[in-house]
Amino acid sequence: MSKRNLGVALVTGASSGIGEATAERLAKVGYKVYGTSRRGAQAGQRSYEMLALDVTSDESVEAAVAELIRREGRIDLLVNNAGFSVGPAGAEEVSIKQAQLIFDTNFYGIVRMTRAVVPHMRRRGSGRIINIGSVLGFLPAPYMALYAATKHAVEGYSESIDHELRTRGIRVSIIQPAYTRTGFESNLLEPDLMLDEYRDVRMALAKRVAEAVEAGDDPSVVANTVLKAAMATHPKIRYTAGSLASRLRFLRRFAPAFLVDAGVRKDLGIDA
Repeated sequence: MSKRNLGVALVTGASSGIGEATAERLAKVGYKVYGTSRRGAQAGQRSYEMLALDVTSDESVEAAVAELIRREGRIDLLVNNAGFSVGPAGAEEVSIKQAQLIFDTNFYGIVRMTRAVVPHMRRRGSGRIINIGSVLGFLPAPYMALYAATKHAVEGYSESIDHELRTRGIRVSIIQPAYTRTGFESNLLEPDLMLDEYRDVRMALAKRVAEAVEAGDDPSVVANTVLKAAMATHPKIRYTAGSLASRLRFLRRFAPAFLVDAGVRKDLGIDA
């Protein structure tokens, strides 16, 4: 794809992993890309600029978007990627404080970014918002309850606002990756309320998740899917990223529920 001026893109959580790969991919094809992280600019060669932005802070979001508008006068594409998880852990091991924190980043962070960017897109009569979801947004996994809940919230919010905003020339899409080699598993928070009853399964699942991530898709697979959604003349509301994600969505839609449930538990090594 030849490089041309495709507009201004803002990618949250762009210091590593999916966010970094996405920002680099968008810049390569012709977007003027601004990435964000809590720390802002960091050492290293990048094809895009970095802004300091904390998606859990109203003031930080408003300041970063205002700075970008001051520099460029427009935002054509917003990619909401920032997020984290707790676990694997039993749901009762995750404190209310941690539950609130994960929702504040993974869900309310998207709400904050969307609210800050949409007025500028609406005034121009065009724009794209792409939210990084997960296969856990349609196929919840045991011992990842809070993360799955945030991704379900992202699904509902994204589809709802796509109905609203398409009448203003703005479209919203969700990208649904499966296991991706991002170091995500090494940044998982430990639960606040660890219980002995869950110790063995917690340790076994942590090992299983680490192995699955190591064998997972490269972040470029997700980045290419983001680009596909961003460039589509008639974008879909949902895009799976990678062959595993596509298979899981197919199974979730067409296979009997008891078979899907059994498959999830077998894959994770959980007793019936």
